Amino acid sequence: MAFSRSRPLSAERVFRRLPQPLKTLAASAHGARLARRRYGGVGRVSETERLVEEALEREHWDRTRWQPFLDELRSKILRHAASRVPHYRRHWRGEPSLDLEDWPVLDKETVRREPMSFVAAGSPKLYPEATSGTTGTPLRLFRSSAVERAWYALFEARSRRWYGVDRFSPWAILGGRLVAPTRRLDPPFWVWNAGLRQLYLSSHHVRPAAAGHYVDVMARRGIRHVYGYPSAVHELARAILETDSEAGRRLGLTVVVTNAEPLLEVQRRDIQSAFGCPVRETWGMAELVAAAGECEHGSMHLWPEVGHVEVVEGDRGSEILATTLIARDQPLIRYRLGDRLPDAPEPPGRATCPCGRTLPVLGPLEGRVDDLLLLPDGRRIGRLDPVFKGDLPLREAQIVQETPDRVRLRYVPADGFGGDDAQELYHRLAERLGPIDNLQILLDEVERVPRESNGKFRAVVRAFDPETPRDE
Repeated sequence: MAFSRSRPLSAERVFRRLPQPLKTLAASAHGARLARRRYGGVGRVSETERLVEEALEREHWDRTRWQPFLDELRSKILRHAASRVPHYRRHWRGEPSLDLEDWPVLDKETVRREPMSFVAAGSPKLYPEATSGTTGTPLRLFRSSAVERAWYALFEARSRRWYGVDRFSPWAILGGRLVAPTRRLDPPFWVWNAGLRQLYLSSHHVRPAAAGHYVDVMARRGIRHVYGYPSAVHELARAILETDSEAGRRLGLTVVVTNAEPLLEVQRRDIQSAFGCPVRETWGMAELVAAAGECEHGSMHLWPEVGHVEVVEGDRGSEILATTLIARDQPLIRYRLGDRLPDAPEPPGRATCPCGRTLPVLGPLEGRVDDLLLLPDGRRIGRLDPVFKGDLPLREAQIVQETPDRVRLRYVPADGFGGDDAQELYHRLAERLGPIDNLQILLDEVERVPRESNGKFRAVVRAFDPETPRDE
């Protein structure tokens, strides 16, 4: 079959081909529109500040204030969903139960298949917000300006103010959008967005030879904090460490904030060393059903106003169900996240962290349900990150279960990696999988572990569906 080389240019491809001044103008205009949506116009600045201050004040409430506040939010969202959202109206023909356990569990595939049936009737103007699409098919999500402002006020309070920065501080995001052709070897590999005071840095051009250019543009723009996937920021950090030991001092960053992927200790160490500042981890999702952020003492605190979190036992082990308390336009109830957590967090209202906040402390996430290895003897194996820990000289590594009886470990060696280290990797994985007849463990040395289509890095991947019969 022959394919034509000519095709209509998408908006993104047109943008990539613009001269840099026009890119800056286009990005800044788009950023100004987003800023109005997220924080309101000039007259709404005080509203955003009020919401931020209220969020910071709630962090020190005791249980007698938290409990009725959350009970009311939960009651309102359940009644709203049952009366205004088509998917739930079909389920509740009369008065809905206010006990969450009486509500059905919701799978992501249902939302992907019929997104509009979760949109509340009578919603104001809605804006699309697609997920990053880890599975290859993003969800179609919708939010109103009111929901945007409520969410970004919480984000401002707990992903910025906690760390000594704010939305008026110049910041950089290391992202996967193609702001420049991938074949480009010379800068710029970025675009300045004046509307959000944001320097958008391409993650596709990061390499040691370009590290100095990234550092220079961040220094010129006075960047105070950096935001991005841990794997992308770590890749830039490694490139900087290889070429410029003084970069952190010159940049003077306040914090690096990571999202969307688990932050590994080796990543935290290298990023802190390269950028000369603390690294703080956040957890959340575009569906606005749950969120958490790391405080200055290293605890991950749940944001209770975003969603109610349950931990349930099912046929896939313990996993998280979350119910939004903030996303009224497209409310998802008892939504299966795919993440695993051994125990449900305590209710808010008691300070269990030296930071003094009464927000619940979220225990360590045990990866995603899809990241469990399913072995031929029926065992489900998670928590495989200790295979990579310790003093092994690795840049990154990934475990892929290709079939029930074949597991491949891809690794990128760092300086000093030798045959004994490869043997140690093999033994660590073999010990956790246990003795199984005919189980193959294959080691592959690679230059770079491949990312998902959305740019995310996954340390553990199960590449087969256990429900699909294997060919004999």
